[in-house]
Amino acid sequence: MGERSWLNGAMHAGFFLLLAASAARVVARHELTDRLTVAALAVAALLALLYGAGVVLWRRLGPALPVWLGLVIGVAVALVLLAPSFAWCAVPLYFLCLRLLPTIGVVNAAVLLTAAVVVGQLRIAKVADPSLVLAPIGIAAVITAVFWALQYEIRQRQRLIDDLVAARDSLAASQLRAGALEERGRLAREIHDTLAQGLSSISMLLQAADRSWGTDRSRALAAQAAAVADENLAEARRFVRDLTPARLEGRSLADALRDLCADTERRAGLRTVFREEGEPAGTGEAAAAVLLRVAQGALANTVEHSAASEAVVTLSHLGDAVALDVRDDGRGFDPDDLDPDGAAASGRGFGLPGMRERLARVGGSLAVESRPGEGTALAASVPLGEEP
Repeated sequence: MGERSWLNGAMHAGFFLLLAASAARVVARHELTDRLTVAALAVAALLALLYGAGVVLWRRLGPALPVWLGLVIGVAVALVLLAPSFAWCAVPLYFLCLRLLPTIGVVNAAVLLTAAVVVGQLRIAKVADPSLVLAPIGIAAVITAVFWALQYEIRQRQRLIDDLVAARDSLAASQLRAGALEERGRLAREIHDTLAQGLSSISMLLQAADRSWGTDRSRALAAQAAAVADENLAEARRFVRDLTPARLEGRSLADALRDLCADTERRAGLRTVFREEGEPAGTGEAAAAVLLRVAQGALANTVEHSAASEAVVTLSHLGDAVALDVRDDGRGFDPDDLDPDGAAASGRGFGLPGMRERLARVGGSLAVESRPGEGTALAASVPLGEEP
């Protein structure tokens, strides 16, 4: 149990008050010329000095406090046997014993102090009264029982505090792990939607350049591959810092999507049309970044998986929401092959789980419609005013 200065102060003050009151009683009832009275006062002064030294050096004594308490109890026992009026000084000493001594030490000290009080009282009593024996024993028993009950409550409370601290630390560690996993997932999605797609485009461009090596077309394709590499390098630097996609820097979402469609058509040979409908409203940075990433992922899927000849990207401003539609005329797929999170039984999820998670962060939603041989339509929407 930690040291409680206020409790120590109360015990010390109570001891000195009782010692002073007992000395005053001795002086009032006995002559100062009596040698026993003088001896009792001298022993009382010695006890006060010894006790006071312990109070002053309390922190410095540390592990030696039980030794100091043993000396105090020895002098106190001698004082009570010499002058039973000092019996009340045993009460604060009981508390000190309970605070500083182990159980066996408390029992021995309590027996010694109680016996001294009983012997002192019987020595000056004119009639042997049972209360002179039972009262000191009862007082010692009550003090011990109350203090041990308090100690037990304190230990239980400390145990509860320790459990709460341990639970807090465990929760903090769990949150740290969850944050690390979330960040890892973010990086994985960013890599899939930017770097992986960019590297795929670079590979396709270089393969096409290799087939026509030495011609003007091969040089143009190599230049496009270099441009894609530069763009993906910029994207890598930005998503590591969790910043806005490069295409959105200083531009509107519509401009970024229009540029994305033009790049996709130029690099992949897929006819890609951009349309904008409705009166443009203020789309927040987070929502714009998410919708751009969704468009990037959808077009990458179209180029890589659909064998489509045309894709249409439509940005619709609906007043209270912004909607993005990406449609292609490719081979399509069976939506029944996808689980509720958008992952296929084969393990290929086409980036749909990442798209859904991104949209959920800004209060948006995603719907996918597709039929084998009839193309695919992806619809994403984000309500305005839901910026986190």
